[in-house]
Amino acid sequence: MPGVKPIRPYSVSPIRPVPKSIPRPPYIGAPGPEVYHGSDVQTQETIERMRLAGRIAAQAIQVTAAAIAPGVTTDQLDALAHEFICDQGAYPSTLGYRGFPKSICSSVNEVVCHGIPDARPLEDGDLVKIDITVFKDGVHGDNCATFGCGALDQASADLMVHTEEAMNRAIRAVKPGRQLNIVGRVVEAYAGRFGYGVVRDYTGHGVHTAFHSGLIVLHHDEPALTRLIEPGMTFTIEPMLTLGDYHCHQWDDGWTVVTNDGSRAAQFEQTLVVTADGAEILTRAD
Repeated sequence: MPGVKPIRPYSVSPIRPVPKSIPRPPYIGAPGPEVYHGSDVQTQETIERMRLAGRIAAQAIQVTAAAIAPGVTTDQLDALAHEFICDQGAYPSTLGYRGFPKSICSSVNEVVCHGIPDARPLEDGDLVKIDITVFKDGVHGDNCATFGCGALDQASADLMVHTEEAMNRAIRAVKPGRQLNIVGRVVEAYAGRFGYGVVRDYTGHGVHTAFHSGLIVLHHDEPALTRLIEPGMTFTIEPMLTLGDYHCHQWDDGWTVVTNDGSRAAQFEQTLVVTADGAEILTRAD
């Protein structure tokens, strides 16, 4: 946006401890997670556990978002989420995942995703993405939402509203027997009404006992993605839309992704399970 300074790296605080009594995901202490070879369709018992993990993840976003204000650092937001998640006897899935040093991803303005919480104070008019995944009872619940800090300009406010609507339309389009490419077709068609870019390099994914199972959910139209949707599948839908071009690149920290042209991005995400006639959102706070 005109007159807005580009986001740059700030100092990152030490890794926050998690009580030893809280079970860790199996990838903690390893270079990365093991490759998942199981089914994309989950048992009712697994889905029930995912409801609990999803509820904690959704509540963690509520707690964190309530503190968004000018002058608050994203590291302070991370501390709030970390404490809340641990208080529920859960583990923040991102902490230690492939070396990620924090319990949430905080992505501001032109940062598309995977922003590392740091000492930068939020400013009036910032567009803040909070992405939180929780590991509880052997399963993950993953969600993200975008919030305004103070008074947003109209273009950013509209982008936020339309990105959430793109996600919701895609969720409503999920039905057994349809191809997974319905998700991207719906998102891209809706985003195109407003001239938004649709980020292609980062996708939705299968999630359950695995944080990322290998099942890919694209947010742009891809006819070759012919995998059929089945009841019991669990995955995320998480479109990332931009005010400008969708192309992006990663900082040298190996995580932070920013738009090439500096345009702002918004993201919304839910974990869902495919039902007999549609989809149920598992990352619900109630």
